[in-house]
Amino acid sequence: MPRLSYRKALTRALADEMARDESVFLLGEDIRAAASNVTAGLLKKFGPDRVLDTPLSEQAFTNFATGAALAGLRPVVEFQIPSLLFLVFEQIVNHAHKFPLMTGGQCAVPVTYLVPGSGSRTGWAGQHSDHPYSLFAHVGVTTLVPATPADAYGLLVSAIRHVDPVVLFAPAGAMDVRADVDFATLAPVPIGRGRVHRAGDDVTVVAVGHLVHDALAVAEELAGQVSVEVFDPRTLYPFDWDGLIESVARTGRLVVVDDSNRSCGIAGEIIATVVERVRLLAPPRRVTRPDGAVLPFAPALDRAVQPGREQLTAAIQLTLKDGS
Repeated sequence: MPRLSYRKALTRALADEMARDESVFLLGEDIRAAASNVTAGLLKKFGPDRVLDTPLSEQAFTNFATGAALAGLRPVVEFQIPSLLFLVFEQIVNHAHKFPLMTGGQCAVPVTYLVPGSGSRTGWAGQHSDHPYSLFAHVGVTTLVPATPADAYGLLVSAIRHVDPVVLFAPAGAMDVRADVDFATLAPVPIGRGRVHRAGDDVTVVAVGHLVHDALAVAEELAGQVSVEVFDPRTLYPFDWDGLIESVARTGRLVVVDDSNRSCGIAGEIIATVVERVRLLAPPRRVTRPDGAVLPFAPALDRAVQPGREQLTAAIQLTLKDGS
C-alpha cells in the first residue's frame, strides 16, 4: 500500500477537483512556483489560466475570489501564512460569508480558503505562527482542521464542492505526516462529522488538528493504566456535538488539547457545550497555549508555549484523580 503525506494529499485533492470541475481554479501568492509545495505540478497540468499568481494584496485577491464565486466559479485561495487571515477577515466574514445569508439564499459564494502550514513552524515567530480558527468558528464560517492525509484529502474535496465559504487549516505539525493509504479509497469526508481514532472507556480526549497524533501517542503510553478515547472533531464549525456527547456520556471525563490561545478558544467552547449536556464524573481540563500567547522566535521558547504530551498526560491523570 503506498504512503501518502498530508501535503501531497492536499495536492492530490486540488488536482482531482480541478480535473473534475472546470470551474475550480487556484489563486494566491507564488502558487505557480509552489512556494508551499501544495500546488506543485498544477501549473504545468492545468495552465496559467487556472493557477493564478496574485499581487501582494490579500484583501484585493480575496474579494476577487468572492466576485468570481458570485459569477459561478469555484476559487481556491491559498494563504501561506495564517496571520494573513487577520487582514482579510472583513472580506471573508462581512462579504463572502454574509452575502448568501443577507440575500435570502439568492446567491452562493463557494470559495475555499486553504491555509497550509497553519500554526507553528520552528523559528517563524509571532507573526507567522497563529491558529486563528476560533475566530471563524465564532462567526459561523465553515471551519475545517484535518489531522491525517486521508482526511486532508477528503475535507479539501468537500470544501471545494461546498456551496458556502470554507476555511481549511492545514496545521504545520501535520504537513509531513505520512500514512499508508489505498488511493482508490480516497473520498470526500462529510463536513460536520467527527472521528474516533481510538476507542476508550475512562476519558475522552478531544484533540484538534496535528495534536491528534500526540493524543494517540499519549493514549498508547498510558494504555496499561488508563483507557483513553481520542476524538478528532475534524470540523470546528459545524461541530459534531452528537458524536462528542456520545463519547463523553460513556467515559464521563473530558480533556481537550488545542494549539491555540486559551481565552475564547475552541477548547473552552467544547468544554462549555459538553457540561451543558452531560454530567461529568470530574471537572474537565484543557491543554492549550497560554492566554494571549505570541510565539517567540527561539525554538526552545516556541516549543515551551505550545501544548505538549507531558501537559496532556498530566491533565488526563488529574481528571482521573479528581473523579476517583
